[in-house]
Amino acid sequence: MIPLLFLYPVITSVILFFIKSKPLNIAVLFGYSVLHLICSVWLFVSPSGYSAYFKVDSLNILFLILLAVVFFGVSIYNIQFSRNSQEIPQRHTRYTICFLLFICSMTGAILSTNIGLFWVFIEATTLTSAPLIFFDRTKSSLEAAWKYIFICSIGISLAFVGIILISMGSTSLNSLFFADLYNNSTKLNPFWLKLAFPFILIGFGTKMGLAPVHAWLPDAHSEAPSPVSAMLSGALLNCAMLGIIRIYKLMETSGLIFYGKTLLLVMGFTSMLVSAVYIIKIKNYKRMLAYSSIENMGIISIAISIGGAGLFAAMLHIFAHSLAKAAFFLTSGNIIHRFKTKEIDNVHGLLANDKVTAWIWVLCFLCITGFPPFPMFLSKFFIIKEMYSSGNFIVLALFILFLTVIMAGMSVAVFKMFFSVEHHHHKQIPEKSIFDLCGYLPQCVFILILLVTGIYMPGLINRLILYSSKF
Repeated sequence: MIPLLFLYPVITSVILFFIKSKPLNIAVLFGYSVLHLICSVWLFVSPSGYSAYFKVDSLNILFLILLAVVFFGVSIYNIQFSRNSQEIPQRHTRYTICFLLFICSMTGAILSTNIGLFWVFIEATTLTSAPLIFFDRTKSSLEAAWKYIFICSIGISLAFVGIILISMGSTSLNSLFFADLYNNSTKLNPFWLKLAFPFILIGFGTKMGLAPVHAWLPDAHSEAPSPVSAMLSGALLNCAMLGIIRIYKLMETSGLIFYGKTLLLVMGFTSMLVSAVYIIKIKNYKRMLAYSSIENMGIISIAISIGGAGLFAAMLHIFAHSLAKAAFFLTSGNIIHRFKTKEIDNVHGLLANDKVTAWIWVLCFLCITGFPPFPMFLSKFFIIKEMYSSGNFIVLALFILFLTVIMAGMSVAVFKMFFSVEHHHHKQIPEKSIFDLCGYLPQCVFILILLVTGIYMPGLINRLILYSSKF
């Protein structure tokens, strides 16, 4: 199964390079999403590996399933997006090839059992997704793409320094496989590990979107086409997070857990602070969603750092954020297509013009801010409960304060777009709906999954989250 996940995008990319056809591009991308979903479910039911370098374990299977589910939904939405796109076949082919290789790179990062190989695939995600950010070929998208390449390349270089430092601390081991590092963690030099972890955290944290190394994320997510934004937020951030979690586990098995917790906690709260400051005065609704991603990466980091029930909360939050934010970004694509703007003040009468998109927009907001019965309510409740039980009252107060400010800032923007009506003498004439089921179905299914999970968590999802929380 694992070789298919790598062979399909490579072979089809070569074919598409020579046969430039938009219908074929759409079919190939959708075919890969179906194959990816089938293979991922199969690997969940029957965990296996391919050579020593690619394996499924109790931690990465959650990330693989989320990648497959989000990609499948995005590929359905991409059918409508591609039909509405005015790009010539040559440019659309480049878009599809980069998309295929982008998914392939994330898959490789998730399945990697060696930290060096993981680093290679994370770097590959930068190279394959940068052209996707520049898809609209505007000045702002060009700036966002170069900022993304530049900042993430610096970050990945810092992560490479961290890998070198880990290698220096494991001279007697001479292996960078995660399993070998965990099994021989007591033989590793604590000095080099303590020196390496900040480089790893900042390096992969750059890709994850943790503040203060988050500068690329608002521009890239807001300028990329909506299907790409959904993959960036719903899948790519998870891949970088997986690398941090694996090294954090090494800190735990090496007896340096307090050191690792402190650094994660600081970056987590810094991310929430930055999000709160920007969201309360945001003007661009796609940038608002980007800052929400930064906030949620911070929440996950905090949950992991507090331990206990926070670990289950972190994995539940990862699950919920991936689906909710993918749905949010896809819905933003419908709004952009209809109103031709990303400015909150220029979107009027969303409910009057497109009731389906309007209600999906509000439901996505309720999902991402953690209103009951959606699962983000449960994850935040578990985090708050763990903070209270451990007596971290100052941390608890800050956490609730940032959550409240961010929710208030987002609610103003969301409901302004939902309810507002433009004055008659400037009345906006949005484009007539040319959406079919593909423009609404993925978001509705994602929201339905979250609703069911929040009300009565299915056994398979519960097992998936429980397994991953015991990393």
